[in-house]
Amino acid sequence: MIVDCHCHAGTGDGLTGPWDTRASLDRYLRRADAAGITRTVLFAAFSSDYASANREVARIVAAAPGRFVGFAFVDPARDRGRVPAMVAEAVRRHGFRGIKVHRHDARITREVCEVARAWRLPVLYDVMGDVASVRLVAQEYPEVPFVIPHLGSFADDWRAQTAFLDHLARIPNVFTDTSGVRRFDVLVEAVHRAGARKVLFGSDGPWLHPGVELAKIRALHLPPSQERLVTGGNVLRLLRSAARGARTPRPRPPVPPEDPILPPAPHSEEDPWLEAGSPLHA
Repeated sequence: MIVDCHCHAGTGDGLTGPWDTRASLDRYLRRADAAGITRTVLFAAFSSDYASANREVARIVAAAPGRFVGFAFVDPARDRGRVPAMVAEAVRRHGFRGIKVHRHDARITREVCEVARAWRLPVLYDVMGDVASVRLVAQEYPEVPFVIPHLGSFADDWRAQTAFLDHLARIPNVFTDTSGVRRFDVLVEAVHRAGARKVLFGSDGPWLHPGVELAKIRALHLPPSQERLVTGGNVLRLLRSAARGARTPRPRPPVPPEDPILPPAPHSEEDPWLEAGSPLHA
């Protein structure tokens, strides 16, 4: 089974770019089917109202529950104080099995991490090159699996990606996904240093072609058992743990939201995948 761990779906309301306008799955599904991808983790496009956006994703998942798995997208700053309720609704009512956070909205907070720990959910956290914070967060919450997409930087920041490899290799609850990674040799080094069990296949669909992203995994020429881990086994292991946690959440109340790990970053209308000063920033 090939599982894409990183795909957006639904309608955004920012209208500044594809990332906050619309994430249609029509072309994605045709491309994914052709590539042999049989399951996909979905979360919302960027939105000013993730509670509503998550419900739209829930409707998409409910229409094809054997094909899709939902993650709840939250903004740690704007949703401050209601993250527990949003995640509880996503898990209990919609069967979601993870949380998505993007530093474009705000840096992750204790509130989000405590909720993830209570429900035993993985967190897919795009740090936008801020890889130094990964150690702080992951070591503070060792029970929470943190998937850091793009090897830490969609913006092709070689310094950030290579620095992230040390965290990936050393910290047991830190994982990565392969979506949007263009420096192929850094991906090779990630598997070599951290092992295939720490790397998840992701496409960042529907805006990136899932078949093209999967071809990078094939190009690694991994032993079949390791390729199976990357293309599905690792994310399925995290999802199974989340499913068990959904039935018996840990009774730890969230830390009050006024105790963030880091202050929230200012909101921007720039492309959320690219950092100011990067060679790809226009």
